[in-house]
Amino acid sequence: MREKRRIMDEDGLKRALTRIAYEIIEKNKGGRDIVLVGIKNRGLPMARRLSRRIWEIEGVELPVGELDITPYRDDISPGEEESPSLPSFPF
Repeated sequence: MREKRRIMDEDGLKRALTRIAYEIIEKNKGGRDIVLVGIKNRGLPMARRLSRRIWEIEGVELPVGELDITPYRDDISPGEEESPSLPSFPF
């Protein structure tokens, strides 16, 4: 199968995550008291990778939560609502 178009390669994604991590750290004056929430399905792995990158830079492990927006979508029929899976926060 022929690849249609590549928006970003692996190195480009790593650079983008690093830039985003530094922006988060800068805007929040460090890596403390921050929680990342990823929208289920594809946002969650991105939030985890971003958390890992901030840990590599700042040495601070950020909690990562998951949010399922399925109940709020208007392009699918309503189903059972799931509660967001958020970590418990010590602060």
